Amino acid sequence: MRRAISPWLALAWFGFAVLPWNAIGGSGFFAFQWLGQYPSAAASAPALVQLLWHGRLWFLPLLLVLLAPLAFLWRPATHPDSRRRTARALIAIGAAGLAYIAAIALAIDIEGWRWRELATAFGELPRRQQGLGYGALFVAAAMLVLLCHGLALKGWVRGDAFVAGAIGASVALVGLFTLYPLSRLFLHAFLDSAGNLSLTALLARLASSKVWGYDGIVWNTMQLGLMTASAATLLGFCFVLIVTRTQFRARRLLSILSILPMITPPFVIGLALILLFGRSGAMNALLEWSFGLRPTRWIYGLPGVWLAQTLALTPVAYLVLVGIAEGISPALEEAAQTLRASPMRTFGTITLPLMMPGIANAFLIVFIESLADFGNPLLLGGNLEVLSTAIYFAVVGVQQDPGRASVLAVILLAFSLALFLIQRRLLAGRSYVTVGGKGDGGLRTPLPRSVVAVTAGLALPWAALAVVIYLMIFTGGFFEKWGLNHALTLRHYVTAFGIAVENGRLFWTGGAWSSFSTTLMIALTAAPLTAAFGLTVAYLLDRQRFAG
Repeated sequence: MRRAISPWLALAWFGFAVLPWNAIGGSGFFAFQWLGQYPSAAASAPALVQLLWHGRLWFLPLLLVLLAPLAFLWRPATHPDSRRRTARALIAIGAAGLAYIAAIALAIDIEGWRWRELATAFGELPRRQQGLGYGALFVAAAMLVLLCHGLALKGWVRGDAFVAGAIGASVALVGLFTLYPLSRLFLHAFLDSAGNLSLTALLARLASSKVWGYDGIVWNTMQLGLMTASAATLLGFCFVLIVTRTQFRARRLLSILSILPMITPPFVIGLALILLFGRSGAMNALLEWSFGLRPTRWIYGLPGVWLAQTLALTPVAYLVLVGIAEGISPALEEAAQTLRASPMRTFGTITLPLMMPGIANAFLIVFIESLADFGNPLLLGGNLEVLSTAIYFAVVGVQQDPGRASVLAVILLAFSLALFLIQRRLLAGRSYVTVGGKGDGGLRTPLPRSVVAVTAGLALPWAALAVVIYLMIFTGGFFEKWGLNHALTLRHYVTAFGIAVENGRLFWTGGAWSSFSTTLMIALTAAPLTAAFGLTVAYLLDRQRFAG
């Protein structure tokens, strides 16, 4: 018992008495600039120093919570009921610590105390209050482990402390980063312009003709989603048939091209489309030179967003469908041939019906991804207003209406959840794979020539368009001014990624190095954390049985 609890209790005391309780502004914690005023400055002081030196008495209950485990940790376990008492004590201490840290976080915001009564009781706080820092994080993590350990001692999850801690951490992360923001979102939907709860304000925002009317926000979003899901699913289906059912020599290259847009940021695809089809784009310049057609701005609006989303989401449909196509047993198609079925009839009665569940699954997934897409509508939307961009501009635009943004976000969430539940309802728990674990011999039936012609006629031009788009991405930076001055230059790359050497020292003079390093740091930080969280949740779902 002591070995299991002592390290976490030490971690809690380390966070409470040593680490800064509040987040470090400016260059951040790991720049260590805060050490110059540590621990006397309140901004970088641990909670214990803030309590004893700065008189911040609201940390006193948390100190008592941290002292409580010491009362029984080194007490001999002679009582026959000591295990149960220890479990109850750990649950109470962990729950109290977490609840009090949450109360502190809710009571203090960037302007100071949120409620006047607390300011009267404890005194005013300076403006620009920082959020909770590593000290609070360490204490909260230790309290969570103590709580989960107490639950395990009481027999929860068969007394497995590791599983209890993993479940507790998963619930805490989902609650903190998903459920809490959603609850705040729902609350803001009921607030009027004065910040008061009002059902009338909610109903007025929900009933707005700009939201539900023809050519309104919801109409545009649904129309775009249906168009994108249909086109991306069709193209993904064509790519799958060519890669898995034909002898096309460049199948491997075509497979790579079909999934390449998936790893490309939406802004990059949107920029390439502007360079290609924009008013000063290469395609418009070619059409004007060849046929005298006047350049237009058709790329900004529904056609442009639809084209960009189809490019970005076709790989999603392809990855869903390729596994379905490869899982169809060749023996079924051979059986149809032995019954003298034509290739077209075999395709229409065997292959296509077995792939229909995958097609439906791909359609719904792409539809959901289209609803959630933000980058493409923001860059290419023009006057087209969809839910994702309407939410953004309701917060940061001239409207400054968080209540409207919350209502639109609730609508978007409702549509996404409805589609997700439909997908789960239709396909969950079903398997359409016809190849067993022993392997299934046989040759796949060649596609009918008409099907090959149609799929190649759709997929190959689309692959060529993807190649052209990536050429635009890589070559656009070598021109002086796209659409006006096509003189070759390296000036843009030097400006962005310039390097200078002075007095034997290397200087990163390019303006893009800062954003590049920030992006790389975020990716390197997020990748292992998300992988660990995903593996933990997958392990729990596979090894534990939960109600519902």
